[in-house]
This record gives sequence, structure tokens and C-alpha cells, in this order.
Amino acid sequence: MSATVGQKAPNFELPDSDKNMVKLESFKGENVILLFFPAAFTGVCTKEMCQSRDELSFYNNMNAVVLGISVDMPFSLGKFKEVNNLNFPLLSDFNKETVKAYGIMYDTWVMGLKGVAKRSSFVIDKEGVIRFAQVLEVAGDYPDFDGIKKTLEGLK
Repeated sequence: MSATVGQKAPNFELPDSDKNMVKLESFKGENVILLFFPAAFTGVCTKEMCQSRDELSFYNNMNAVVLGISVDMPFSLGKFKEVNNLNFPLLSDFNKETVKAYGIMYDTWVMGLKGVAKRSSFVIDKEGVIRFAQVLEVAGDYPDFDGIKKTLEGLK
């Protein structure tokens, strides 16, 4: 079962692409946007992360931090971040603990790959409560960025 609106967001501690450990609980007092994506360097994932990059000033104005999360290794995410000039942290859930905690893992994805994150987005408020949740079953579907923005505006 996936994490749902109104529920306390499952905490995590994950390495970012710069090899720093990042804890969700360290963002208390800020809104957090979690963008889980299946795989770096794939078409829809690249488009999603680049849109987030291009709209980061809006999120900053909403006192929101954007965190991209996939099961890719930190080294791959570092290259993905560099190539796409991404300006927010990318976190590696290589051990798949966070995708399991949020209930957003494909049992089997393309080419028989197992344990890949479903494209999912969550807005977590300053107290750590989920205020927006979208879990997409089809990896090619695109996140509801308008819904994310409306939720953030309601939290302002």
C-alpha cells in the first residue's frame, strides 16, 4: 500500500549524488516535494527532472525543497545531474528501502527488471505530513505538476 495523504511521511536517509547522506526529517519546517522516478537517462524521467529544474524558483518561493529519488546508484545520478544541469538533490535508494516504505515499487518493470520506483510524487508539509500523493502505474505517464503547485499554494 502506498503512502497516502494525511499520513506522516515515512522518514529516510539516503545518499545524494555528491555522496552526502540526506534525511527527510532534516527538512522539518520546510515543504518537501519528493519526485520518485524509475531510471536516470530515460526520456520521461529526464523531461520530469528538467521541468523541475526549470521551475525551481517557484518551489523556492513556496518554501519547498525538491528531492529526486531513484534506485540508480549515486554515481549514475551524479552524471545524470551534471548532464542535465539539475539544481536540486538527487538521492539514491539503491537498497530499495524507501520505495518499499512508500509502497511505490514495481514488482517487475521493463525487461524483467525488479524493484524499480514507480513514477510518484509527494508533497510533504512543514510538519512531515503528506498533503499530495500521486503514484503512476505506467512509467510513461507524466506527474501532475499543477496538482503539486496547487497543493503548495494551499500550504503557504
